[in-house]
Amino acid sequence: MLPNFLLPEQVVRQNGSGPKIEIGDSAGDVISLTLGIHRTIEQQSLDLSISGSVDGENWGDKPLAAFPQKFYCGVYSLIVDLSDRPDVRFLRVDWKVSRWGRGEPTPLFGLYVFAEAVGQGVLGAAR
Repeated sequence: MLPNFLLPEQVVRQNGSGPKIEIGDSAGDVISLTLGIHRTIEQQSLDLSISGSVDGENWGDKPLAAFPQKFYCGVYSLIVDLSDRPDVRFLRVDWKVSRWGRGEPTPLFGLYVFAEAVGQGVLGAAR
């Protein structure tokens, strides 16, 4: 159910996926996603996407949405319109991290992802 954390605050050091979150009555709505990055080190990148599923088991080949690649701390927002995918009942965060340069080769990001339904009116007002 939304609003909810798709990914609770945590530190990630390798590629992974978050838990599946049922969106309940928000199926077919416009969803606002907030990515918060509160910890990072230099010379690394984060690619974060949102996958959708009808049954919570099959996630398809392509994500529903993706944030642009991130390198720095900050709070970032993304609007996802699920009106053309009313069958989607579950969301999941997937991420890939990369690090280059000197020092420790393992990436480190402290982050969270929060989702809330904003309704169709918000999308219409933005057009």
